[in-house]
Amino acid sequence: MAVPYGLSTTFYISLSNGQSVTIIWGWVLLSLLSTAIAASLAEICSVYPTAGGVYYWAALLSTPRWAPIVSWITGWLTLVGNWTVTLSINFGGAQLILSAISLWDEDFVANAWQTILMFWAVMLLCYLVNVFGSKYLDLINTVCIYWTAASIVIIMIVLLVMSPSKRTGEFVFAHYDASASGWPSGWSFFVGLLQPAYVLTGYGMVAAMCEEVQSPEREVPKAIVLSVVAAGFTGLIYLIPILFVLPEVQTLLEVANGQPVGLIFKTATGSAGGGFGLLFLILGIWLFAGVGALTASSRCTYAFARDGAIPGSGLWSKVDKRFDIPLWALTLSAIVDCLLGLIYFGSSAAFSSFTGVATICLSTSYGLPILVSVVRGRKQLQHASYSLGRFGFAINVTTLLWIVLAIFLFCMPTNLAGLDASTMNYASVVFAGFAAISIVWYFAWGRKHFSGPPILKSELAEHGVLGVVRGQSLDEEVRTKEASSKEGVDHKAV
Repeated sequence: MAVPYGLSTTFYISLSNGQSVTIIWGWVLLSLLSTAIAASLAEICSVYPTAGGVYYWAALLSTPRWAPIVSWITGWLTLVGNWTVTLSINFGGAQLILSAISLWDEDFVANAWQTILMFWAVMLLCYLVNVFGSKYLDLINTVCIYWTAASIVIIMIVLLVMSPSKRTGEFVFAHYDASASGWPSGWSFFVGLLQPAYVLTGYGMVAAMCEEVQSPEREVPKAIVLSVVAAGFTGLIYLIPILFVLPEVQTLLEVANGQPVGLIFKTATGSAGGGFGLLFLILGIWLFAGVGALTASSRCTYAFARDGAIPGSGLWSKVDKRFDIPLWALTLSAIVDCLLGLIYFGSSAAFSSFTGVATICLSTSYGLPILVSVVRGRKQLQHASYSLGRFGFAINVTTLLWIVLAIFLFCMPTNLAGLDASTMNYASVVFAGFAAISIVWYFAWGRKHFSGPPILKSELAEHGVLGVVRGQSLDEEVRTKEASSKEGVDHKAV
């Protein structure tokens, strides 16, 4: 969760839907709701500590009859969620890079072709880093942590010290104005929650740590919850100084590319160079996030293809021996994102669509294993080492109600003012398109051949945590295939 970057690229959403109250208290509300979702997933993880995450959990919690279809739906939601999160991160990065030009040339407005070409360029950069820098991804993640922490401190100090004027505490914590959104005042607050909901979506990926830590049934659930809590505090530390130095809101809303954070930095520092210096820190966080998101997207594509759940699975599930990565899955992820970016030619509000569908898919994928658990009376969680106790049912139901509301909320346009076909939110169209592909492939192939993730055939599927429920790593799978091939050759020779 690249909190400062995610909040920066989606700042215009909450700025037009309530301003300070939506920005601060919307963030607090979503931090609490996301913590509840994370706690619900952590409880499941403590029983089934598998690196397969929600895709495996949905199957393990279901009855044998329903496990294949539930895991199919969850897997597709996770896959599309990862694709569109990568898309939104890198599309926002492209817009942010282009917005830097306007710090010096205020009349510059990037056209659709310039935006798409820049988006393809940043996708290519992230792709090349994943291919040729795969051995250094752990180092990149470590650098990202220090870069993000240092960036927040630097931005906070520079803004508060250099800004020629400051907003009042009342403005920062109590000002509410949704007049720019076109929505009814109260409803606008909920529409503006897309900003924090989008930023707080990455905690489900923490389950991948199950193969890397000791006692994952205890440590990983804690990490899932703490990742959201840490993100919540990080967001407040980043947002409050920005609101104290916020320029005239109407000026920010009129920024042509929809990315006002550069102008905020420029106004506070008093120079284009100073503004770009702070913006450069945010762009650094984007690069780490973009590379990491494409990595996660490709691994998700590979894992799902390995179970035959994607058309052309034989190709997408191959591991390239030169780079020791699922190169074709990485390529597919990048191509899908590049093609989806073309939506921008028909809709200037495409970024809202990308963030909306990413948030919907990932939130729903988190909700499905929770829903299955609730429907089955939470029986399989009775002996969870990370238990929600007597509050578990209430917490689970609360998270499910929020996810249902979020599905409808984030399909709506973030701004009704001047709404037409070119500014419509097409999140529902993208969502429906992938749903159609999933349904067609299920009836064409999955109904007869897909039996769910391989873990369903193990004893752990019946007894819960007896150790780490884990799939083979890429290295292990390559070695296993090579060993099997060698045994086959030896057998023929005999």
